[in-house]
Amino acid sequence: MRDQRFIAVHRGGPLDRENHAFLVRWAADCAKHVLPLFVRTTADPRPLQAIEIAHKWADGEVATGVAMRASVAAHAAARQATDKAAIAAARSAGHAVATAHFADHSMGALLYALQALDASGRPWVPEL
Repeated sequence: MRDQRFIAVHRGGPLDRENHAFLVRWAADCAKHVLPLFVRTTADPRPLQAIEIAHKWADGEVATGVAMRASVAAHAAARQATDKAAIAAARSAGHAVATAHFADHSMGALLYALQALDASGRPWVPEL
């Protein structure tokens, strides 16, 4: 069962548009943090485009369908990658933009970002 806190108001849940947009931005920031692990292996622009579209959705500039297509594209880029850190980084971007559709995807953005860091051997250091 889905956590009710992640269900948008228009779907009968408590998550209002402002907080949903905040969650999308946060997820996109998680993905952006590890994006260099993807771009060091390929010039594929799809994960970066997904992060950019996530921010545009949060700003009300694009529809949810655009975000969903960007998510599918970022995951396709992950499937084409061979480096474990790059794969996880692309999946993080895919989940970040998918947060526009279902807010619980934000947790996927975080988890894949952590997987990318782990696969790269880089430690996770919180910003204070």
